[in-house]
Amino acid sequence: METHEYACHDGVGLSGLIRRGEVSATEVEQAARNALTSVNEKINGLAAPLFAPALEHGDGPFSGVPFLIKDIGPMARGVRFFCGSRALGPGVPAQEDHELMSRFRAAGLVTMGLTTAPELGLNFATEAVRYGPTRNPWDLDRGAGGSSGGAAALVAAGAVALAHGNDGAGSLRVPASCCGLVGLKPSRGRTPVGADTGMGLLGMLSEFALTRTVRDAAWLLDAVAGPEPGDPFAVAAPTRRYAEEVNADPGRLRVAVTTRAWSGGVVDGEVAQVAVRAAECLAGLGHHVDVASPAVDWESVVSAVAAEATAAAAPFLLAPRQPPAERLEAVSRVMIAAARERRAVDLVAGLNAAGRVSRTVAGFFADTDLLVTPTLAQPPAPHGTLNYDEDGYTVESWLRRLFDHGPFTAVFNITGQPAISLPLGESTGGLPIGVQVVAAHGREDLLLRVAGQLERALPWAQRTPAVHAGRI
Repeated sequence: METHEYACHDGVGLSGLIRRGEVSATEVEQAARNALTSVNEKINGLAAPLFAPALEHGDGPFSGVPFLIKDIGPMARGVRFFCGSRALGPGVPAQEDHELMSRFRAAGLVTMGLTTAPELGLNFATEAVRYGPTRNPWDLDRGAGGSSGGAAALVAAGAVALAHGNDGAGSLRVPASCCGLVGLKPSRGRTPVGADTGMGLLGMLSEFALTRTVRDAAWLLDAVAGPEPGDPFAVAAPTRRYAEEVNADPGRLRVAVTTRAWSGGVVDGEVAQVAVRAAECLAGLGHHVDVASPAVDWESVVSAVAAEATAAAAPFLLAPRQPPAERLEAVSRVMIAAARERRAVDLVAGLNAAGRVSRTVAGFFADTDLLVTPTLAQPPAPHGTLNYDEDGYTVESWLRRLFDHGPFTAVFNITGQPAISLPLGESTGGLPIGVQVVAAHGREDLLLRVAGQLERALPWAQRTPAVHAGRI
């Protein structure tokens, strides 16, 4: 299989070729290695050399399909992880598989390497000092988003069809928007988050993947969804396979659209217009569309995410050996200090703030099926815009800096609702612009039906970045 042939298929397509005997899994893996090596020289999306051999896997719906996991996890037995940090030196070897990793293996995914992430995953840019900036394949002077930026850059560049990512405040949807991909954040409780992240960062973390097609997202969700024994959160099981939802008729839905940031920040005019056009497309498809928005208490959002961010830093305090402070980036030092100093009452205040946001937003969705917003407030940013190693931030001021750039995503980590970023437009300079669509808790089925509609009505498959395996 030639690299350009490999790069034009999504994961479901590659799996079909292998099952029909048109190509071998070995040939697909070799094409992936060639593609990854070629594009990574330009975009810097790999956190370490490729695994040789690839990790063991079973025979499932994605049997033989190349895959990557994020440097922050899910942990894979025997693999050294760095969490984007110089402070972890040669890395910390995982002793066992995370439950989600076990499911990726069972799905047949061929895990070939680790993707870059910002230190502690607390940035909407993937520019960790440990590896240097991950570059956007659409414009190498701009970032790929974060925190799943390495995954997004490599998927967008055709090196793999899909790659793991996780999302604690937008870390799947933000890089999906920056790189022209599908970024689905599942409902709280839909996918396992494991015991190592404090109930999934106080319930705000979702684990899933970045894909180029809606069908890959649906098939993968079928493969990995469901509770793990002991999970603290529960969500009703789907009534049928998510793969069936992509082409299903969603009926006539009540759709709200807003382009106003709840933070009060500025939203770029081109970005806003892409969201408006997506809503107009939905109206043309027969849905009832209104300009409307939930009332969001922004100070409560910041308070809730601040509690989550300090929870993300807490494992560094619990480690047998403390990382040397001088090897940590500036904002990480702030986060770890806050985790050390904050009291139980501060955590309770953050959880109470999350509850206020969730109740208000849930009330809005009692009369609304879907909410359409921009994913980000701006097109992909130049490198250095969100400098995580800059002194002078507090926990809250760093979050406000992030949310100036991306004010639309974190609300739905707090509420636990499913949300998806779709690559429905581009700037006059040819940069991707994502649109976020949000459904009520547990309604991934509805989200995938409408995402499928939009993929057919406003197709994006013909758009590929300047750096792409199909042209190398």
